[in-house]
Amino acid sequence: MKRKIVIAAVAAAVLAGGGAATAVALTDDDGHDSGSRGSSTASGATTARVTVGDAVAAGLRAVPGTVTEAELDEEDGGLVWELDVYGSDRAWHDVTVDAGSGKVLGKHVDHDDDGDRHAPRKTSVTLDEAVAAALKSAPGTVTSVELEGRRGGAAHWEVEVRGKDGKEHELDVDAEAAGAAAAGAED
Repeated sequence: MKRKIVIAAVAAAVLAGGGAATAVALTDDDGHDSGSRGSSTASGATTARVTVGDAVAAGLRAVPGTVTEAELDEEDGGLVWELDVYGSDRAWHDVTVDAGSGKVLGKHVDHDDDGDRHAPRKTSVTLDEAVAAALKSAPGTVTSVELEGRRGGAAHWEVEVRGKDGKEHELDVDAEAAGAAAAGAED
């Protein structure tokens, strides 16, 4: 079961060694600081060196298919990307990627039949394109992206971004529209 966390603050997005690094401070459900994979900054925040795009690439190398959800989360005291992958074997897989190193920590077939498993598996707008559209609308750090399908409604990517302004932004990107644009609201 995924443990819910609160992203307390995003310290900054910095370029390091040609790759993007993001500083994220986390608290657990009780408001206490939680440790994570990655290195600590002077402010005590933890660094997630792996972007959502890099985590998805690592996950797809481990389990070829389509990623329909990626979420930055805390697990066993470490910061990880949790991915839902509809595999080329036509099974759903949970893949966990270390947010500090990009290493796949675990993968397994998910036998749970929860409601989100009925989301569309292929869309005109890829996860990467949805993330780019969301970041164009609200620059910052992606903390979650999920493909949503509503009965009677259009499929869309729901992207959560911690803005450079420190605010949480939840953006929807049409999953079928060419030249995707994001629309959303602040929390």
